[in-house]
Amino acid sequence: MSSNLAAKLREGTKKSHSMAENVGFVKCFLKGVVEKNSYRKLVSNLYFVYSAMEEEMDQHQHHPILSKIYFPELNRKAALEKDLYYYYGSNWREQITPSPAAEAYVQRIHEISKTDPELLVAHSYTRYLGDLSGGQILKGIAQRGMNLTDGNGTAFYEFNNIPDEKQFKATYRQAMNDLPIDDATADRIVDEANAAFGMNMKLFQELEGNLIKAIGSMLFNTLTRRRTRGSTELATAD
Repeated sequence: MSSNLAAKLREGTKKSHSMAENVGFVKCFLKGVVEKNSYRKLVSNLYFVYSAMEEEMDQHQHHPILSKIYFPELNRKAALEKDLYYYYGSNWREQITPSPAAEAYVQRIHEISKTDPELLVAHSYTRYLGDLSGGQILKGIAQRGMNLTDGNGTAFYEFNNIPDEKQFKATYRQAMNDLPIDDATADRIVDEANAAFGMNMKLFQELEGNLIKAIGSMLFNTLTRRRTRGSTELATAD
């Protein structure tokens, strides 16, 4: 029996996916406008989200449905810890707390793990396949936007235990299609995936204020330098 879940998720989340990509923070990021303080806050929020998701997936690794998509090589928690060490220093654990959107996201993951664990498929799909699909592109943007070198600050995008990402995604999608679920459960997973996209959008939207302030500050400093340079040139001319 095939649930054809991968295709249902792809088609059923197109609108949500597009909306997430059009959040201001994401649009700026994709254009190369990356502000380090906002980005490190995103990394800290993702740390809490992935910690919750991977904790629950580990707990349900023998579940009749979740066991079929249980791939520990996808785990991002350790990679995020490396990035947090880079951005915050050795005492990073004392410096980070989940934002309101991240806290709500984490609570939802723990909630469905207790009541409807099969819905964790939606969260795994939304995060991991997205990471695999655009990871290398986003890594390059982050490196250029924040002048990162030698892999510092971008461990999140490195899947060292997955040698062929394209092949792995095909394997993952086939595993989803082969899940022993009925149409009603597949529809509930699609609904949860749309909700997961909404939770990710809220994570990004929280960061827009910081990003706008940072861009405003950069513009102000640029204009100030130009005015100062212009005044100096006038004074020299006189």
